[in-house]
Amino acid sequence: MNKFVITFVILNMITLCLVAQSRTEISNSLFKSLSNDGHVVGASAGYWVNGQTLWESAIGYANQKDKKVFNVDTKVRIASIAKSMTAVAVMQLVEQGQIDLDLPIDTYISDFIQKGKTKITTKHILSHTSGINAYKNKKEAENTINYETLKDAYDVFKDRKLRFEPGTEYFYTSYGYVVLGMLIENVSGLSYESYMKTYIWDKAGMTHTGVEKFNEKPEHSSELYHKQKQFKLIEAIPNNLSNRVPGGGLYSTASDILRFGNALLNYDLIREDTLALMLQHHSLEKVNNGYGLGFYLYGKQPNESTIYGHGGAQTGSSTQLFVIPSLKTVVVVLSNTSGAGEHVSAVAGKLIDISQEQD
Repeated sequence: MNKFVITFVILNMITLCLVAQSRTEISNSLFKSLSNDGHVVGASAGYWVNGQTLWESAIGYANQKDKKVFNVDTKVRIASIAKSMTAVAVMQLVEQGQIDLDLPIDTYISDFIQKGKTKITTKHILSHTSGINAYKNKKEAENTINYETLKDAYDVFKDRKLRFEPGTEYFYTSYGYVVLGMLIENVSGLSYESYMKTYIWDKAGMTHTGVEKFNEKPEHSSELYHKQKQFKLIEAIPNNLSNRVPGGGLYSTASDILRFGNALLNYDLIREDTLALMLQHHSLEKVNNGYGLGFYLYGKQPNESTIYGHGGAQTGSSTQLFVIPSLKTVVVVLSNTSGAGEHVSAVAGKLIDISQEQD
């Protein structure tokens, strides 16, 4: 190899490093705006392209009072991203022939009470078209009661009237996903937590994800914060998530959520045709909400499934997951601050473009 070739190779390597650094700097600058502008106390984020980590970062504090730094391994509530994991678990059982999406769900859950003329199916609940209502009031949303089982959580709302006849409207509710957790338990013979660990988290390589248990704080977890309308960040009063575990009672890290997205892209958890079914617009064509079976569809009609994922908002948490199949890209932003969802999602959206910058 002559000196010219060696010089060219070295210069080319330097150029690649500078470009990569530029992409990292742009990502860091955008991400830091979440804390610099007073939207979150702490957050983690990252993007994977073609199965490789191109950027991960963390900002702010996991404990503001003690100045405990938030890092990429800090565990936070992932809120409604849990719904996508629960939905994938249900679809695994569909693949195995253990669940028929179109059969009444009391086929599998004898304790389930059917109230409408049209019987609620698994598909209705996955797509939020079952008519099952949401939290009755703020007291239920900020729950302080500990429910030992999903059946105990179901007992809270089992006798309530439906909002509408199943299959006629769309209404987003975490309570419906409590029923899906019961479905997983009844069909698989495992607890919801055991099933998820064995067939979702372990298979995807997610070693820092689990069910939040009240007064049992996981190691390396964050405190909870809330952003008030006047941009004041305050400590949030912890609530008990045992009334919604399959729909929003999990904790995780940005790295683990990236692994979940990558497992979807690689069809490690469910088949390609199964995922395609989940990414159809199941939430009624007359309702322009873009929801499939456990996933929001963020692409523009008629190609809504070009971007899919889920956002989450609950006490002490604002989160966003985006999966872009055509780009083999996964983007995630997790924060320990509620009331910041709009800003978290906006940053995640911009990171999609940055992740595609060429080296």
